[in-house]
Amino acid sequence: MFIAFVKNNSLVQFVRAYVRSMRLYYSFVTGIAGWIGVSYYQFIADPKYFNPLSEFMPTVEISTPDIKKMEILVFLFLGWGINQIINDYLGLEEDRINAPERPMVTGELHPQKALAVSITLLFITLIVTWLYLEPIAIIPLLLGVGLNILYEYAKGRGIWGNIVFGIMIASCGLYGFWASGPIETYFTRSRISALIFIAIINGLMTYYTYFKDEKGDRMAGKRTIVVKYGLERNRYIAIFAGFLPSIIFMIGYFGLKAFEIELNKIFIILGILTVFLQIWTGYLYFRNPKGEMTYYSLVTNFRACTCGQATIIALINPELGMMLFLFCYIFVGFLFNLYTKVKA
Repeated sequence: MFIAFVKNNSLVQFVRAYVRSMRLYYSFVTGIAGWIGVSYYQFIADPKYFNPLSEFMPTVEISTPDIKKMEILVFLFLGWGINQIINDYLGLEEDRINAPERPMVTGELHPQKALAVSITLLFITLIVTWLYLEPIAIIPLLLGVGLNILYEYAKGRGIWGNIVFGIMIASCGLYGFWASGPIETYFTRSRISALIFIAIINGLMTYYTYFKDEKGDRMAGKRTIVVKYGLERNRYIAIFAGFLPSIIFMIGYFGLKAFEIELNKIFIILGILTVFLQIWTGYLYFRNPKGEMTYYSLVTNFRACTCGQATIIALINPELGMMLFLFCYIFVGFLFNLYTKVKA
Protein backbone atom coordinates (compact mmCIF):
# COMPACT_ATOMS: atom_id res chain seq x y z
CA MET A 1 0.00 0.00 0.00
CA PHE A 2 2.81 2.43 0.88
CA ILE A 3 4.59 1.67 -2.43
CA ALA A 4 1.39 2.36 -4.35
CA PHE A 5 0.98 5.55 -2.36
CA VAL A 6 4.43 6.72 -3.51
CA LYS A 7 4.01 5.52 -7.11
CA ASN A 8 0.92 7.60 -7.74
CA ASN A 9 2.61 10.65 -6.23
CA SER A 10 0.06 10.86 -3.41
CA LEU A 11 2.80 11.09 -0.79
CA VAL A 12 4.65 13.81 -2.71
CA GLN A 13 1.44 15.79 -3.17
CA PHE A 14 0.55 15.40 0.50
CA VAL A 15 3.98 16.61 1.69
CA ARG A 16 3.90 19.54 -0.71
CA ALA A 17 0.43 20.57 0.47
CA TYR A 18 1.40 20.07 4.13
CA VAL A 19 4.52 22.25 3.80
CA ARG A 20 2.57 24.93 1.94
CA SER A 21 -0.04 24.93 4.70
CA MET A 22 2.71 25.45 7.29
CA ARG A 23 3.20 28.98 5.86
CA LEU A 24 6.90 29.03 6.64
CA TYR A 25 7.23 32.82 6.68
CA TYR A 26 5.46 32.56 10.04
CA SER A 27 8.16 30.22 11.36
CA PHE A 28 10.30 33.22 12.31
CA VAL A 29 7.61 34.28 14.78
CA THR A 30 7.99 31.19 16.97
CA GLY A 31 11.64 30.63 16.04
CA ILE A 32 12.95 34.04 17.06
CA ALA A 33 10.70 34.15 20.15
CA GLY A 34 12.28 30.88 21.27
CA TRP A 35 15.74 32.12 20.32
CA ILE A 36 15.27 34.89 22.89
CA GLY A 37 15.04 32.22 25.57
CA VAL A 38 18.01 30.26 24.24
CA SER A 39 20.16 33.42 24.04
CA TYR A 40 19.13 34.56 27.50
CA TYR A 41 20.16 31.20 28.95
CA GLN A 42 23.64 31.51 27.38
CA PHE A 43 23.82 35.05 28.75
CA ILE A 44 23.29 34.05 32.37
CA ALA A 45 25.47 30.93 31.96
CA ASP A 46 28.46 33.09 30.97
CA PRO A 47 30.51 34.02 34.11
CA LYS A 48 31.62 37.37 32.66
CA TYR A 49 28.05 38.69 32.90
CA PHE A 50 27.62 37.98 36.61
CA ASN A 51 26.68 41.09 38.57
CA PRO A 52 26.47 40.70 42.37
CA LEU A 53 24.16 43.74 42.56
CA SER A 54 21.49 42.34 40.21
CA GLU A 55 19.59 39.13 39.47
CA PHE A 56 22.46 37.84 37.29
CA MET A 57 24.05 35.64 39.91
CA PRO A 58 25.91 32.36 39.25
CA THR A 59 23.68 29.34 39.90
CA VAL A 60 23.44 26.00 38.07
CA GLU A 61 23.26 27.25 34.47
CA ILE A 62 25.86 25.86 32.07
CA SER A 63 26.45 26.71 28.43
CA THR A 64 24.20 24.64 26.14
CA PRO A 65 25.99 22.29 23.68
CA ASP A 66 25.58 23.39 20.07
CA ILE A 67 23.75 20.22 19.05
CA LYS A 68 21.11 20.81 21.73
CA LYS A 69 20.71 24.44 20.75
CA MET A 70 20.20 23.34 17.16
CA GLU A 71 17.52 20.81 18.17
CA ILE A 72 15.68 23.39 20.26
CA LEU A 73 15.70 25.92 17.43
CA VAL A 74 14.53 23.34 14.87
CA PHE A 75 11.57 22.50 17.12
CA LEU A 76 10.80 26.19 17.55
CA PHE A 77 11.01 27.14 13.88
CA LEU A 78 8.88 24.16 12.83
CA GLY A 79 6.53 24.61 15.77
CA TRP A 80 4.45 27.28 14.06
CA GLY A 81 3.82 25.21 10.95
CA ILE A 82 2.99 22.02 12.86
CA ASN A 83 0.48 23.88 15.01
CA GLN A 84 -0.81 25.83 12.01
CA ILE A 85 -2.20 22.57 10.60
CA ILE A 86 -4.19 22.13 13.83
CA ASN A 87 -5.34 25.75 13.59
CA ASP A 88 -6.43 25.28 9.95
CA TYR A 89 -8.31 22.12 10.91
CA LEU A 90 -10.23 23.93 13.64
CA GLY A 91 -10.82 27.03 11.48
CA LEU A 92 -12.11 25.37 8.32
CA GLU A 93 -15.45 27.19 8.54
CA GLU A 94 -14.08 30.72 8.23
CA ASP A 95 -11.25 29.64 5.92
CA ARG A 96 -13.84 28.58 3.34
CA ILE A 97 -14.63 32.30 3.10
CA ASN A 98 -11.31 33.99 3.97
CA ALA A 99 -8.93 31.55 2.27
CA PRO A 100 -10.83 29.27 -0.14
CA GLU A 101 -7.61 28.29 -1.94
CA ARG A 102 -5.86 26.81 1.09
CA PRO A 103 -4.96 23.14 0.56
CA MET A 104 -7.12 21.89 3.42
CA VAL A 105 -10.14 23.82 2.10
CA THR A 106 -9.70 22.69 -1.52
CA GLY A 107 -9.21 19.09 -0.48
CA GLU A 108 -5.62 18.92 -1.69
CA LEU A 109 -4.56 18.29 1.92
CA HIS A 110 -6.59 15.63 3.70
CA PRO A 111 -7.63 17.26 7.04
CA GLN A 112 -7.55 14.13 9.23
CA LYS A 113 -4.27 12.82 7.80
CA ALA A 114 -2.62 16.24 8.17
CA LEU A 115 -3.86 16.46 11.76
CA ALA A 116 -2.44 13.00 12.48
CA VAL A 117 0.97 14.03 11.12
CA SER A 118 1.05 17.15 13.30
CA ILE A 119 0.06 15.21 16.41
CA THR A 120 2.79 12.65 15.68
CA LEU A 121 5.43 15.37 15.24
CA LEU A 122 4.32 17.04 18.48
CA PHE A 123 4.60 13.70 20.29
CA ILE A 124 8.16 13.25 18.97
CA THR A 125 9.02 16.74 20.22
CA LEU A 126 7.66 15.85 23.65
CA ILE A 127 9.71 12.65 23.81
CA VAL A 128 12.96 14.35 22.76
CA THR A 129 12.35 17.21 25.21
CA TRP A 130 11.73 14.76 28.06
CA LEU A 131 14.59 12.35 27.35
CA TYR A 132 17.31 14.55 25.86
CA LEU A 133 16.66 18.19 26.73
CA GLU A 134 15.01 19.31 29.99
CA PRO A 135 11.77 17.64 31.19
CA ILE A 136 10.56 20.93 32.73
CA ALA A 137 10.36 22.39 29.20
CA ILE A 138 7.39 20.13 28.48
CA ILE A 139 5.25 22.59 30.47
CA PRO A 140 5.57 25.56 28.06
CA LEU A 141 5.43 23.11 25.13
CA LEU A 142 2.06 21.74 26.22
CA LEU A 143 0.93 25.25 27.16
CA GLY A 144 1.66 26.46 23.63
CA VAL A 145 -0.25 23.58 22.03
CA GLY A 146 -3.20 24.09 24.38
CA LEU A 147 -3.30 27.84 23.74
CA ASN A 148 -3.19 27.22 19.98
CA ILE A 149 -6.39 25.17 20.31
CA LEU A 150 -7.94 27.73 22.66
CA TYR A 151 -7.03 30.56 20.28
CA GLU A 152 -9.46 29.36 17.62
CA TYR A 153 -12.27 29.99 20.10
CA ALA A 154 -10.80 33.04 21.85
CA LYS A 155 -10.32 34.74 18.47
CA GLY A 156 -14.07 35.35 18.31
CA ARG A 157 -14.12 37.15 21.65
CA GLY A 158 -12.47 40.48 20.97
CA ILE A 159 -9.12 41.22 22.54
CA TRP A 160 -9.01 37.81 24.24
CA GLY A 161 -7.87 36.31 20.96
CA ASN A 162 -4.88 38.66 20.87
CA ILE A 163 -4.05 37.96 24.52
CA VAL A 164 -4.18 34.18 24.04
CA PHE A 165 -2.08 34.40 20.87
CA GLY A 166 0.52 36.61 22.56
CA ILE A 167 0.87 34.27 25.55
CA MET A 168 1.10 31.32 23.15
CA ILE A 169 4.12 32.83 21.38
CA ALA A 170 5.65 33.91 24.71
CA SER A 171 5.56 30.23 25.72
CA CYS A 172 8.06 29.63 22.89
CA GLY A 173 10.50 31.97 24.62
CA LEU A 174 9.94 30.10 27.85
CA TYR A 175 10.49 26.77 26.09
CA GLY A 176 13.75 27.99 24.55
CA PHE A 177 14.97 29.10 27.99
CA TRP A 178 13.89 26.08 30.03
CA ALA A 179 14.99 23.52 27.41
CA SER A 180 18.53 24.95 27.22
CA GLY A 181 19.81 23.46 30.48
CA PRO A 182 19.36 23.21 34.24
CA ILE A 183 17.84 26.23 35.97
CA GLU A 184 17.70 27.13 39.65
CA THR A 185 15.44 30.20 39.47
CA TYR A 186 12.72 29.90 36.85
CA PHE A 187 11.26 33.39 37.01
CA THR A 188 12.74 36.81 37.77
CA ARG A 189 11.57 40.34 37.05
CA SER A 190 13.56 40.60 33.83
CA ARG A 191 12.41 37.21 32.59
CA ILE A 192 8.75 37.93 33.23
CA SER A 193 9.13 41.35 31.60
CA ALA A 194 10.66 39.80 28.47
CA LEU A 195 7.81 37.28 28.22
CA ILE A 196 5.22 40.04 28.59
CA PHE A 197 6.89 42.09 25.87
CA ILE A 198 6.99 39.08 23.52
CA ALA A 199 3.27 38.59 24.17
CA ILE A 200 2.52 42.26 23.44
CA ILE A 201 4.28 42.49 20.08
CA ASN A 202 2.79 39.17 18.94
CA GLY A 203 -0.70 40.07 20.12
CA LEU A 204 -0.34 43.25 18.08
CA MET A 205 0.92 41.33 15.06
CA THR A 206 -2.11 39.05 15.03
CA TYR A 207 -4.42 42.07 15.40
CA TYR A 208 -3.29 43.36 12.02
CA THR A 209 -3.91 39.95 10.42
CA TYR A 210 -7.60 40.29 11.30
CA PHE A 211 -8.07 43.01 8.68
CA LYS A 212 -7.76 40.59 5.77
CA ASP A 213 -10.12 38.13 7.50
CA GLU A 214 -12.80 40.67 8.44
CA LYS A 215 -15.45 39.43 6.02
CA GLY A 216 -15.05 35.73 6.80
CA ASP A 217 -14.76 36.28 10.55
CA ARG A 218 -17.93 38.38 10.54
CA MET A 219 -19.87 35.75 8.56
CA ALA A 220 -18.55 32.97 10.82
CA GLY A 221 -19.56 34.88 13.96
CA LYS A 222 -15.97 35.56 15.06
CA ARG A 223 -16.09 38.92 16.86
CA THR A 224 -12.46 39.96 16.58
CA ILE A 225 -11.55 43.57 17.41
CA VAL A 226 -11.76 44.41 13.70
CA VAL A 227 -15.23 42.87 13.38
CA LYS A 228 -16.46 44.32 16.67
CA TYR A 229 -15.52 47.95 15.96
CA GLY A 230 -15.60 47.92 12.17
CA LEU A 231 -12.97 48.77 9.59
CA GLU A 232 -13.37 52.55 9.82
CA ARG A 233 -12.67 52.73 13.57
CA ASN A 234 -9.91 50.17 13.30
CA ARG A 235 -8.08 52.29 10.75
CA TYR A 236 -7.34 54.72 13.60
CA ILE A 237 -6.77 51.97 16.16
CA ALA A 238 -4.15 50.58 13.75
CA ILE A 239 -2.24 53.88 13.78
CA PHE A 240 -2.24 54.09 17.59
CA ALA A 241 -1.31 50.41 17.96
CA GLY A 242 1.85 50.98 15.93
CA PHE A 243 3.21 53.18 18.75
CA LEU A 244 2.10 50.82 21.54
CA PRO A 245 5.14 48.47 21.88
CA SER A 246 7.65 51.33 22.09
CA ILE A 247 5.51 53.20 24.63
CA ILE A 248 5.17 50.08 26.79
CA PHE A 249 8.91 49.35 26.55
CA MET A 250 9.81 52.91 27.59
CA ILE A 251 7.49 52.75 30.58
CA GLY A 252 8.74 49.29 31.55
CA TYR A 253 12.45 50.00 31.14
CA PHE A 254 12.76 53.56 32.46
CA GLY A 255 9.70 53.82 34.69
CA LEU A 256 9.30 50.39 36.23
CA LYS A 257 12.94 49.23 35.90
CA ALA A 258 11.59 45.99 34.45
CA PHE A 259 14.87 45.02 32.71
CA GLU A 260 18.15 44.94 34.62
CA ILE A 261 20.20 45.13 31.44
CA GLU A 262 21.97 48.23 30.19
CA LEU A 263 21.02 49.42 26.70
CA ASN A 264 23.71 49.15 24.02
CA LYS A 265 24.22 51.02 20.74
CA ILE A 266 23.16 48.16 18.49
CA PHE A 267 19.96 47.66 20.47
CA ILE A 268 19.14 51.37 20.17
CA ILE A 269 19.73 51.36 16.39
CA LEU A 270 17.67 48.21 15.85
CA GLY A 271 15.04 49.56 18.21
CA ILE A 272 14.63 52.71 16.11
CA LEU A 273 14.30 50.60 12.95
CA THR A 274 11.73 48.36 14.67
CA VAL A 275 9.67 51.37 15.77
CA PHE A 276 9.63 52.56 12.16
CA LEU A 277 8.42 49.13 10.97
CA GLN A 278 5.70 49.07 13.63
CA ILE A 279 4.45 52.57 12.83
CA TRP A 280 4.64 51.87 9.09
CA THR A 281 2.53 48.73 9.62
CA GLY A 282 -0.11 50.81 11.36
CA TYR A 283 -0.08 53.34 8.52
CA LEU A 284 -0.47 50.62 5.87
CA TYR A 285 -3.62 49.31 7.54
CA PHE A 286 -4.90 52.85 8.02
CA ARG A 287 -4.49 53.44 4.30
CA ASN A 288 -5.66 50.00 3.11
CA PRO A 289 -8.03 48.45 5.68
CA LYS A 290 -9.54 46.20 3.00
CA GLY A 291 -8.73 44.90 -0.46
CA GLU A 292 -5.77 43.06 -1.94
CA MET A 293 -3.19 45.41 -0.39
CA THR A 294 -4.44 44.40 3.05
CA TYR A 295 -2.94 40.97 2.39
CA TYR A 296 0.35 42.25 1.00
CA SER A 297 0.78 44.57 3.99
CA LEU A 298 1.22 41.43 6.09
CA VAL A 299 4.88 41.16 5.10
CA THR A 300 5.64 44.49 6.83
CA ASN A 301 3.60 43.33 9.81
CA PHE A 302 5.57 40.08 10.12
CA ARG A 303 8.87 41.93 9.70
CA ALA A 304 7.94 44.38 12.46
CA CYS A 305 7.16 41.47 14.81
CA THR A 306 10.14 39.22 14.06
CA CYS A 307 12.65 42.07 13.81
CA GLY A 308 11.28 43.38 17.11
CA GLN A 309 12.03 40.02 18.71
CA ALA A 310 15.53 40.03 17.21
CA THR A 311 16.00 43.48 18.78
CA ILE A 312 15.24 41.98 22.21
CA ILE A 313 18.07 39.51 21.61
CA ALA A 314 20.37 42.47 20.87
CA LEU A 315 19.93 43.53 24.51
CA ILE A 316 21.94 40.50 25.63
CA ASN A 317 23.86 39.59 22.46
CA PRO A 318 24.23 42.62 20.14
CA GLU A 319 25.99 40.80 17.30
CA LEU A 320 23.49 37.94 17.20
CA GLY A 321 20.58 40.36 17.48
CA MET A 322 21.81 42.39 14.51
CA MET A 323 22.39 39.26 12.41
CA LEU A 324 18.91 37.88 13.17
CA PHE A 325 17.32 41.28 12.50
CA LEU A 326 18.77 41.32 8.97
CA PHE A 327 18.01 37.62 8.50
CA CYS A 328 14.36 38.12 9.49
CA TYR A 329 13.90 41.17 7.30
CA ILE A 330 15.28 39.41 4.21
CA PHE A 331 13.86 35.91 4.56
CA VAL A 332 10.40 36.79 5.90
CA GLY A 333 9.93 38.79 2.69
CA PHE A 334 11.47 36.04 0.55
CA LEU A 335 9.27 33.27 1.96
CA PHE A 336 6.16 35.47 1.93
CA ASN A 337 6.64 36.17 -1.77
CA LEU A 338 6.52 32.44 -2.48
CA TYR A 339 2.86 32.54 -1.45
CA THR A 340 1.40 34.38 -4.43
CA LYS A 341 -2.25 33.39 -3.86
CA VAL A 342 -4.03 36.01 -1.74
CA LYS A 343 -6.82 33.56 -0.82
CA ALA A 344 -4.43 30.82 0.27
